Amino acid sequence: MLVAAPVISIIALAMQPAPDVWQPLIEYVLPRSLLDTALLLGGVATLSLAIGTGTAWAVSLHEFRGRAMLRWLLPLPLAIPTYLAAYVYVDLFEPLGLVHRALSGWVPLADAVRLLPNLRSLPGAVIVIALVLYPYVYLSARTMFQFQSAEFAEAAKTLGAGRWTIFRRVSLPMARPALAVGVALVSLETLNDIGASEYLGVRTLTVSVFTTWLNRGSLAGAAQLSCFMLAIVAGLIAIERYGRRNVTTEFSAESPRLTQRTQLEGFKGACALVACLMPVILGFFVPLLFLAQQSFKRGLLADVDVALWRDAFNSVAFASIATLAALLLGFATILAWRWRPSMPHFIAMNIAQTGYTLPGLVLAIGLLAPLLAVDNALNTLAGWLGGSLPGLIIVGSGAAVVIAYVIRFLAVPTGFIKAGFERIPRDYDDSARAAGAGQGTTMRLIHLPLLRPAMVGAVIVVFVDCLKELPATLLLRPLNVETLATSIYQYASRGSFEEGALAALLIVAASIGPVAWLTRFSDVPAGPA
Repeated sequence: MLVAAPVISIIALAMQPAPDVWQPLIEYVLPRSLLDTALLLGGVATLSLAIGTGTAWAVSLHEFRGRAMLRWLLPLPLAIPTYLAAYVYVDLFEPLGLVHRALSGWVPLADAVRLLPNLRSLPGAVIVIALVLYPYVYLSARTMFQFQSAEFAEAAKTLGAGRWTIFRRVSLPMARPALAVGVALVSLETLNDIGASEYLGVRTLTVSVFTTWLNRGSLAGAAQLSCFMLAIVAGLIAIERYGRRNVTTEFSAESPRLTQRTQLEGFKGACALVACLMPVILGFFVPLLFLAQQSFKRGLLADVDVALWRDAFNSVAFASIATLAALLLGFATILAWRWRPSMPHFIAMNIAQTGYTLPGLVLAIGLLAPLLAVDNALNTLAGWLGGSLPGLIIVGSGAAVVIAYVIRFLAVPTGFIKAGFERIPRDYDDSARAAGAGQGTTMRLIHLPLLRPAMVGAVIVVFVDCLKELPATLLLRPLNVETLATSIYQYASRGSFEEGALAALLIVAASIGPVAWLTRFSDVPAGPA
């Protein structure tokens, strides 16, 4: 019910009339918002698919100089939040920015301005967002490519198929389920984004919901627009399911040999290395080096602002509490299913894994009414008991932010722990029961030790996702309380993003370790020649 509550609240709010808002929305806002959202989702998905699939295919099925290094580098752009990438690239390419100053040394000043790409546009947003989200496709596709059986490629070769034909007719169709999952994750993250889209001048539905609530003061109108976003989410999930239809990923028991990696030497190997390095350089190293340069240039490291420590403490506190709560809820949900498989437990387990599909902004709007109702009920109870009114306990204390984090990222520990339990044979439970151990003892002595890697992974991923979350934090944080993410957003809104470079660098630094953890699995050995 915790995950379903925001959706129910959104639908209830959307049923309230908002006539004064809808006429201008229909005439001036909604057509452009729907078009920009569709174009942004389609553009980012297409570019991410091309980059992620191409790099995964090159690294998984080819051997060339630098390949081992690329396996660890290619996922690193996930450490850069979309809004940070947008702030950095606009700063680099704006007039009198670093790129402009470099060009002015070669061409006249006016010509240098004309040569600069306009990143505050839909194409600019597509490129910037895709550069940091393509690893979702890369990680999914690489898993499929490196586990593909050699028999299919060998059969194609005997029929005269070349390398590109095998990729297009064999490897790509077999990787379709993984590509569908990766593209769906990219699209959901793009729809959730508000910082990059707003800063780059793209009026997506997310931005329109934000301005309708805060600028027009209409919660009902924002909820009605949020229903459009929920419909888009449902469509993305349907497309992802359709992309995985009628496809099996089981491997042949008769021929388990994996595809041999093709050796690329000389010019071909150099081209493969450069092509795979470019997304990493543009999506990770350019933002990272820019933030580090600005932090040193402005003396932010030598004279750390007290406000930065306060914002960092708020970020860590919210993220830590939410991570612990999500871990406990996820463990309890999967453990209940493990102990007593039943339809209610099955439904609860699946609902718990759908929170990630809710955009943070929609989640915040959906949570506001239920949490205010709880606060009002507590105040009524306190008045009835003759005590002083406590005020907004949940909304005013930051608990709303924690609840939003838990709902949005509960899918992570649920998925990790579910996968961990699937690797623990039920024979272990039966043996413990036969030895007279109760369920609590079995959990403590068997389940928890074997689940430790999955739980550590869930903690790392959820904690960093909470640090980076902007939309829900922006709308649910208490007054005069900032986190690292919202502090950076405030700097960018005032046109002084560089002053928040150290806060941005802290978020990136905290994210690098978890992203590297995602690549901890070593290469699967290639099949014999």
